[in-house]
Amino acid sequence: MDLSLFFVGTGGSTPSAHRGLPATLLRRGGEHVLFDCGEGTQRQLVRSIGLADIDCVFITHFHADHWLGLPGMLKSFALRERDRPLSIYGPRGLKEIMRAVSFIYGRLPYELTIAELEPMQQVRRDGYVVAGVPVRHRTAVAYGYAVVEDDRPGHLDAAEAERLGVTPGPDFGRLQRGETVGGVRPEQVMGPTRKGRKLLLSGDTAPCEAVKVAAHGADLLIHEATFADRDGERAAQTLHSTALQAAAIAREAEVRMLAITHSSGRYPGGELREEARSVFAKTEAPRDFDMIEVPFPERGEPQLLRWRDNPARGGGRQANPAPGSMNGAAHVSDAEGSSGVEGGSQAAGSVPAP
Repeated sequence: MDLSLFFVGTGGSTPSAHRGLPATLLRRGGEHVLFDCGEGTQRQLVRSIGLADIDCVFITHFHADHWLGLPGMLKSFALRERDRPLSIYGPRGLKEIMRAVSFIYGRLPYELTIAELEPMQQVRRDGYVVAGVPVRHRTAVAYGYAVVEDDRPGHLDAAEAERLGVTPGPDFGRLQRGETVGGVRPEQVMGPTRKGRKLLLSGDTAPCEAVKVAAHGADLLIHEATFADRDGERAAQTLHSTALQAAAIAREAEVRMLAITHSSGRYPGGELREEARSVFAKTEAPRDFDMIEVPFPERGEPQLLRWRDNPARGGGRQANPAPGSMNGAAHVSDAEGSSGVEGGSQAAGSVPAP
């Protein structure tokens, strides 16, 4: 099954001509899961791959640059007469903030579920889970999100199965699903179980142990790198990370690839990327509309696909992208936080996916 991350917005704090505000779209098979929804997210999608019917949204925290695009997107779905349910997940305080802005999107023709997650609480999806990982930022509570696929069956030894009398075709599928066929047990012809893929999106955070532990062995770590090492004091004051710190976490967590985002525009060119690569060589710095494909380990390494090189690789049409999204420049205002909303009710127990 295909798995990719489409970078809708890679800046922070305020949008610029070249970078939108934080939003990352996970595409797995036919599913579309959005992580954060900064101001202008729906416009960024319309300009690139189109405004897909998002299946669910996960908000990391309530600084405005991470959620302010949500009310408008909900209204657009309503105007398009969406009828599929939509779930929004986030930390404690999500219900209060959605009540406060409900006058913007009004009555919706589709079912909207708003669920607050406990730390490390899992949301079960089809074939994978999403868990909120508590991180260190300047809000009452902030999450990164771990996306972990279910284990996969081992490889079927087709020759051995036929030797034992199993007919190729549907019976092979039954063996792979764990059924006994004609007296032949799956363990007789199936190899060891294989791990599914794992991703970790840090959200805004200072370096923290929870991210390192949750990301261990991940295929892809998307970690904020707001500052260069020379501005480490500023990073510490604002509870953000430097590129070196993000790279150190990737190295210690033994991930396959690091993607750094939420970059401050005070650093020209590829400075943050090169700084991170001095510690962790497999580092990329996606721009808006870039995509990272994440194959199963036996099929190769994660790969960054640049929108400017081949827009069709983004999964849709090229809809007159702004010049800044198509060149190497990366300029955005300092991402040092915005006002947020805290408090609200807290949900407990498991949260079923729609």
